[in-house]
Amino acid sequence: MEALQTATRNPAQYFDQHDTLGTIEVGKIADLVLLEANPLEAITNTQKIAAVVVAGKLFSQEALQALQALRAAAAGAAQQK
Repeated sequence: MEALQTATRNPAQYFDQHDTLGTIEVGKIADLVLLEANPLEAITNTQKIAAVVVAGKLFSQEALQALQALRAAAAGAAQQK
C-alpha cells in the first residue's frame, strides 16, 4: 500500500494538489490504470493491466496492445534509417 501511495496520493499532497489529484473522487483529474488483480496481494499484479484511462478516454487491453504494436513498428522503421 505504501508503494502505491508513494506514487499517487503522496505527490499530490506534497505539491498541495490533493484537491484535484492523488485519489479517485468526483471532480478530480483521474488518469488511471485498471488492474486485473489486487496489487496489495502481490506488487507484480501492477503488471496485469486490464485498461487505462487517460484524459477521460478509456483504452482497453486490446487498444493498448495495438498501440504497443504501432510503437514497435515505428521503432523498427526508425532503426532502419
